[in-house]
Order: sequence, then structure tokens, then C-alpha cells
Amino acid sequence: MEHPLHLFGYCPRCGSNNFGINDFKSKKCHDCGFVFYFNALAATVAVIFNSRGELLVARRAKEPAKGTLDLPGGFIDSFETAEEGVAREVSEETGLSVASCEYLFSLPNKYIYSGFEEHTLDLFFACKVTDERLPRANDDVEQLYWMPLETIVPEQFGLQSIRKGVTRILEMYKK
Repeated sequence: MEHPLHLFGYCPRCGSNNFGINDFKSKKCHDCGFVFYFNALAATVAVIFNSRGELLVARRAKEPAKGTLDLPGGFIDSFETAEEGVAREVSEETGLSVASCEYLFSLPNKYIYSGFEEHTLDLFFACKVTDERLPRANDDVEQLYWMPLETIVPEQFGLQSIRKGVTRILEMYKK
């Protein structure tokens, strides 16, 4: 198995190319002693139902998994809580305002961006929005749909953790 930091050949502190494997999740500069750890990035996923019990589903406008189904969400910004991050992402991608959110579960994921494999921890939240009227697809979302649970096919979701999460959501919320 290739080291997760194999694309990083130079020390980010001193620029030395004497930057080698320290252990499975870190590299160490053998010149200045700097150790860089490869930790998972935090991301959020919004599970939003309307009053008819339909789930808000997005179609991805960008890679990775362009054109596949997804749920609203994205990376948490620095100095932001997970709850603030999920509310911001919902607003950016749908134009909807989150009134409240409740943590459901988390799943690890691999997210390929610019040819680099990012490891994420995706935090799923049940979100209530202030107004469920037709959301507007913005940011990295091509389209948005309110989908009845019985029409959802997890295999149509392009990201591994979202596919697994949708399967769990269907088990949790089907009547």
C-alpha cells in the first residue's frame, strides 16, 4: 500500500527533499526534524426532509463523481463548528436556512481532489430548514430534488460514504 503522503516530496517547513516516511500516517524531515501528520479532514452531510417525508438530494456539478447523486454538505472551515459548517454548506448549495440540526452518525470517506486522495470523516446531521419551498442549486450542485424514500437507489450516489450513509438513512427513516 502506498504511503498517504507519497505525493509530498519536500518538507513544508524548510523545503528539504530529505522528507521521508516516519510511520504510516506521518512523514518527517531528516534535516529540520519537522513531522507532518496525515489526519482526516472534517466534512458535513445534511439530511433534510420536507413535510411530505421526501429527502433533499443533489446532483453533483463537479468532480469527483460529477453527475451522480449526493446530499448537501461539504468541508468544515477553520474556526467553524460542525453545526455551523453544515448550515453554511446548506445555505451555499441550496439557498435554504438551517433552523436546527442534530448529529446522526459519521462515516470515513476518500475524496479525490486534484489527483490527491483526501481522507475525510463525514458527519451526518438531520437538518430542519426554515422554509422547504423549492431550493435553488448553487455552488457545486447542478440540480436539487425532493425524492420519496421508496424511489432512492443508494448505488446512484457517487461518493462511497454518501452511498453508505443513504443506505443507513433509508433503514432509519423508512416506515
